[in-house]
Amino acid sequence: MSAKEIILGITGSIAAYKGAELASLLVKEGHNVHAIMTSAATKFITPLTLQTLTKHKVYVDIFDEIIYEDVRHISLAQRADMFVIAPASANTIGKIAGGIGDDMLSTVVMAAKAPVLICPAMNTAMYENPIIQGNIAKLADLGYHFVQPKKALLACGDVGRGALAELTDIMAAINAISHGWHSPAAKQIRACSH
Repeated sequence: MSAKEIILGITGSIAAYKGAELASLLVKEGHNVHAIMTSAATKFITPLTLQTLTKHKVYVDIFDEIIYEDVRHISLAQRADMFVIAPASANTIGKIAGGIGDDMLSTVVMAAKAPVLICPAMNTAMYENPIIQGNIAKLADLGYHFVQPKKALLACGDVGRGALAELTDIMAAINAISHGWHSPAAKQIRACSH
């Protein structure tokens, strides 16, 4: 895959540290990665971690507009070849499905025209909740892409589907989306979104 401008969104989940690992993998493949963290994500890992890995400022606060001629949430959306949210919390998925843009991440997603890949991570009961499944189905119908979570022992001690997908699967989805939805791998990933 040729080098891409990738916006990486990280939300409030114990799997946030895997978002840092994903950033590292993307950078190693030559991509230009710009990270956006929700406020909740900063409780799990620091913006400094992502800044060190990506060599770019990490965005958290929508009102942190330090370049006056640049409306940052719009310019980030416009520069993106792809938008990846990993891990994606139930809260963030709900905001996107409801068209709510009340933080830097959700606002940039609202303005994005590039493909958006969402990688949910949450407790099994939350993931299986009909409201969450309805939000995922709604977004999938609108053209958003998903890599479903895997079954695992979760942080709460439950065993079930909800753990962030393997990074290799997320990277495969990124590559498939980058090359369009024509390859067998891409069709398989799309099937996982429903």
